[in-house]
Amino acid sequence: MPEVIFDNIKKAYAETLALNNVSFTIPNQKIFGLLGPNGAGKTTLIRILTNIIEADSGYIHINDRKIRGFNPLKFGYMPEERGLYKKMKVGEQLLYLCQLKGLSKKEAKSKIDLWIDKFDIQDWWNKRIHDLSKGMQQKVQFIATVCHNPGLLILDEPFSGLDPINTELIKEEIFKLAAEGKTIIFSTHRMEQVEEICSHIALINKGEMILDGEVEALKNRFKKNIFKVVVDNEQLEIKVNIQCLKQENNTFWFQLNEGFTSNQLLQSILDQEVEIKSFEEEYPSINEIFIEQVNPNRHE
Repeated sequence: MPEVIFDNIKKAYAETLALNNVSFTIPNQKIFGLLGPNGAGKTTLIRILTNIIEADSGYIHINDRKIRGFNPLKFGYMPEERGLYKKMKVGEQLLYLCQLKGLSKKEAKSKIDLWIDKFDIQDWWNKRIHDLSKGMQQKVQFIATVCHNPGLLILDEPFSGLDPINTELIKEEIFKLAAEGKTIIFSTHRMEQVEEICSHIALINKGEMILDGEVEALKNRFKKNIFKVVVDNEQLEIKVNIQCLKQENNTFWFQLNEGFTSNQLLQSILDQEVEIKSFEEEYPSINEIFIEQVNPNRHE
């Protein structure tokens, strides 16, 4: 499956610089989060990868091969905007789209039936697209994206319009596809969705690369030595070199100053002869990291 490398991608629309020398690597067989607020440049990157537009400069490498476009039969692209014909029926539309992606009519029918059974939507075959809700259309579009079994999947806001039950359904299918060895690019401005889905991310804002890497490594990199401690009473003596950020009844949040270790914090609590219910380090969310990197003066 493909490893995708964006190498100094630059793109401008008239006087607006959409991407400014953006570089990062998407590891193969991973779920990769391409993150940023609306207008960050995410969709422009995807359109360059899918050969809808060309970069002004820079290259994309797939498995060490420099390309300017990518064979559409080798990827599945699910755009945020619905790419469906409103007056067509679900069945005939899926047959048409799957055949466009290289499947014979027989192969397409077999693949579509498999996915329709997975989603328990057998009675949708003769429904017209314009009669479906936004979430129902999203499920049809997902089937059209994966029907030809591509090695690279590009999902732009795949949960848009879905209720919680169908969000979980699509999420489970994404995990299964990743387990089968697919490389998945998950583009979103919803940072909270990334925590449980993506193993690696790139954060961009206003066309600029903010940071990229493995999610757990980034959270560890930006941690602030904050520990949440739950004890059996509401009184703890605070050491000089430990800052108590807040207290809620018998739950305390401490921030360790430089040079002071978690073992020392734990020992100082034990010395007070209280029962410790829990002791854990707190890590920043991806959303907190992004806000801090984009606007470091926000909390000052």
